[in-house]
Amino acid sequence: MKRGLGPLEAKLLAYGQLRGLSTVRVGEVRGPLRLSAVQERKLLNRMAQAGLLPRVWRGLYLLPPRLPLGGKWSPDEALALNALMTSRGARYQICGPNAFSRYGFDDQVPNRVYAYNDRISGERTVGVVALTLIKVAPARLGETEAARTADGLTTLYSSRARTLVDAVYDWSRFNSLPRAFEWIGAELAEKRVGPAELVRITLRYGDVGTVRRIGALLEREGVAESLLRRLRRALKPTSGLIAWNPASPKRGSVDRRWGVVWNDRA
Repeated sequence: MKRGLGPLEAKLLAYGQLRGLSTVRVGEVRGPLRLSAVQERKLLNRMAQAGLLPRVWRGLYLLPPRLPLGGKWSPDEALALNALMTSRGARYQICGPNAFSRYGFDDQVPNRVYAYNDRISGERTVGVVALTLIKVAPARLGETEAARTADGLTTLYSSRARTLVDAVYDWSRFNSLPRAFEWIGAELAEKRVGPAELVRITLRYGDVGTVRRIGALLEREGVAESLLRRLRRALKPTSGLIAWNPASPKRGSVDRRWGVVWNDRA
């Protein structure tokens, strides 16, 4: 065994396995291992620095399910994210590039996990798992699908339709326009997502720019006028214009109904 897994380290790991623990908090093993507060703190710090106990949050560490080969262990994405969110009492849903990959919109596999949640903002690392945490209002969480891992853990992803809406809404963060327009067109054509569902989710989770762009897209796709009117009623009269593709110059023909400049056309 690699140096660093001494008697106390092995005892802590064995205790965790015996109790079926996936996490350990400061103060939790002091009694069972007969340690002082200082000894416990030093043990946890030493094991964290050796790569045995990935730190989730202040005073909270992940425990490996079995003695790690080579003396180091890192959790998978589901365990790391679930442990962090549970420790903060947060609701979450995996979104953005991870959801794009899950539903086959993008063949690029992201090297970090993006998650909307209602508690934490910023980037964190648990073991080797890199997380981008996007704090949103609780009302912006919803429309999810549960995914089960091989280890039996459940994670929540934004649903297929919600992911499409977020690709338009959060385009600057996810660099998802104009690709998202093609994804939506393909999903409608294959009937994997229905126009009524898309309209409902756009009205609930989109902003003005999202309603305008998706309204213009759905009209171009020949969606029923009754659905288009639902989107149009959500918009206040304005003379302001937005670019269909915000990454390109705002030059092109104007769609007055939606206030969109068709800057994707020659």
